[in-house]
Amino acid sequence: MKLRMPEMPSATLVGALHAYNLLPAIVFMPTRRRCDQAASEAALARRDPNESRREARLEFMRSFVEQYPEVRGHRHWDAIIRGGVASHHAGHIPGWKLVIEKLMSEGLLDAIFATATVAAGVDFPARSVVLTVADARTGSGWRPLTASELQQMTGRAGRRGRDNVGFVVAAPGLHQDPERIAQLLKASPDPLVSQFRATYTTLLNLLDAYGTFAGVQQIAERSFAYRDLAHKIHQLEKTRAESQGKIETRLKESGYDLSVSVVLGLERLVAARARLQETKPQTRAELFHNWLNGVVKPGRVVGVGRSGKRLVMVIENRDGNIRGFREDGSSASFPQERIGRVYSPVYRLVEDEVERAFDEVRHRGKELVLTEPRLRDAAEEESEALKALDDTIDQLLPASITGDERLRVTEVLWELHEAAEDYQRATRRIEALRAEVWEPFEKRAKVLSTFGYLDFEAQRVTERGRWLADLHVDRPLLVGEALERGLFNSLQHKHMAGIMAALTADEDRDYGELELGDELVTLLSRFEEVGFKVSGEEWKQGIEPSPELNFSAAGAAMHWAGGAEWSEIVRRTRAEEGDLFRMFSRTGEALLQVAGLRRSHPEAAQMAATVAEMVLREPIR
Repeated sequence: MKLRMPEMPSATLVGALHAYNLLPAIVFMPTRRRCDQAASEAALARRDPNESRREARLEFMRSFVEQYPEVRGHRHWDAIIRGGVASHHAGHIPGWKLVIEKLMSEGLLDAIFATATVAAGVDFPARSVVLTVADARTGSGWRPLTASELQQMTGRAGRRGRDNVGFVVAAPGLHQDPERIAQLLKASPDPLVSQFRATYTTLLNLLDAYGTFAGVQQIAERSFAYRDLAHKIHQLEKTRAESQGKIETRLKESGYDLSVSVVLGLERLVAARARLQETKPQTRAELFHNWLNGVVKPGRVVGVGRSGKRLVMVIENRDGNIRGFREDGSSASFPQERIGRVYSPVYRLVEDEVERAFDEVRHRGKELVLTEPRLRDAAEEESEALKALDDTIDQLLPASITGDERLRVTEVLWELHEAAEDYQRATRRIEALRAEVWEPFEKRAKVLSTFGYLDFEAQRVTERGRWLADLHVDRPLLVGEALERGLFNSLQHKHMAGIMAALTADEDRDYGELELGDELVTLLSRFEEVGFKVSGEEWKQGIEPSPELNFSAAGAAMHWAGGAEWSEIVRRTRAEEGDLFRMFSRTGEALLQVAGLRRSHPEAAQMAATVAEMVLREPIR
C-alpha cells in the first residue's frame, strides 16, 4: 500500500545516503522538472567537503568544454562544481549528458537525479539506486512501472569490481508504494515486443526483394512480431497433418484406391448441405427480411408503410436500420421492417439524380417495383439446391464402383468424416491467422497502388515505388507525394527546414510559438492538403492516418536554419534543449534522406543537401 508520507527533501536524502555509506547513488525521479529541482536544491544545501574533488570536477569540465562548447554556462554548472550532484534526463543536450556520465564514471559525483529512461540508455557506476515513486509519467498521464523497467533501474545498483552488493532504497513520498515495488522485483520480465511493423517502406522493400505478396507474407510470418501466431499456425499444421495421416491410413487399410481429396470433398459438400438447411427461412416474414437485407442498398428508393406511398431514398442500411431522405429533403430513419416496397433502379446519390429518381418512381411506380419472393418458390429452389448437392455427393465415387462395393466404400468415407472435419477446421484457422498477418500489409499495398507506387494486380513495385522504398522518413507517402508534385522545388532554404521539421517532429511536442510568416504558413497548408489526400485513402483502408504537422517545430527549425544562435533558440522557444536537439537531428536526417534522391528528384535533392548542412551545425551532431 502507498505510504502517504511527505517527500524527503533531496539534500536530506543525499545526506542520509552519505551517513549510511550508500553514495554514489542514482535517484530516480518521476519527471524531468523534479530531477532539475532536486539537483538544484541538493547543491544549494550541501557543499562537497573534499576540495580536491571540487577542483577535479572544475578541471574536467573546463577541458570538456573545449570539445563541447555548448555546455559552457549551463544552468547546472555551479550545482555540479559545488555540490557534486547533477540531473540527467532527455531534456538535456547530449553533450551535457555525456559530461555527467563521465563525471560519474570518474567517481566525481555523489548523486545523479534521473528519469527512468536513463536506466535503459547508459551504464555508469552507482553503489545505490533510490526509487522515489512506483509510477512513470507519460504524455497522457501516469502509469505503473513495468517489471522490466524496475529491474533495469535496480540493476544499476552496485559498482562492478568495487561493491560486493548493490543497494536499492525506497524513499518516502506521497505516491511511494513499497509493496508494489517488492512485487515487481519478484515478477518475471515483461515479454519482448518486436518493433517490426507493416510500413510502406517495409512493404516496398520486401516486395521488391521477394517478388510476390506471398513472399512478403512468408517473411512477415517468420518475424518475431508474429511469433505467437506462428506458434499457433505450427500447432494447427501439426493437427492437420495428423488428420491427413488418419485418412490416408484408413483408405490404405480399406484397400480402395481413393485419394484424400475425395474424403475432403465429401466433407465440404456435407457442410454446404448443412449450411443450406440452417439458413432456410421458415416463415414468410423471415424470407422477406432476408430478401430486404440483400436488395435495400444506398441509391435505391423504397416505399415506407403498408401502402408504400411514402418514398425514401436510401443512403445507408446498417444492421436493418435504414437512413435516407424524403422527397422534401428531410431526413428519415426507420427499421427495415417498415418497408413496404423496393424499387429496382439504383441511382447515384447526387442532387440531379435524386430528383430524377423520385420523379421516375412516381410516374412508373408499379413497373419498377421488385417482386417479393414467395416462401413456396424459395422452398422449391432450396430443394433443387439440395438435390444438386446430393447428386454431387453420389458422383464423388468413380462410376466403376457399383453395388455392394459402393456401399462399403461409402461407409468408409463416412467413417472418415470426423477426421476430414478436423482437417478442414485446421485449414480454415490457418488461413485466418495468415490473413491476420497479411492484412496490415494488404491495406498499405492498396494505398500505395492508388498513388502509383506499386501495381497491386501485378504484385510488383513501380519505378516510383523504388525511390520511395529508399526514403526512410516518418511520413514517407506524404513526403513522396509532395516530391512528385514539386512542392519542395524552389523553396527558400529556411522554409524547407521548417516544412521538414513539421513533417518529422512529434505531433504533441511543443517547440514554442516563434513567428512563422505568411509564406511558410501558405506552404504548410499545401503540404496539409497532400496529407489530407493521403489520410483519405488510408481511412478508406482502415489505416490510422498520419499525425498532423507540428507548426511549432516548423517555426523553431526555420529560425535555426536562418542562422539563429543556439542560446537564442533555447531562450525564445522555452523548449528543453534535449527536445530541440532531437527535433533538429531528425529534421537533418530527413533532409539527408531527400538529398539521396538525386536521380529521381535532382532539384529537391540538391536543395535538401544544402539545408541539411544548415540544420546539422553545432551543437547538432
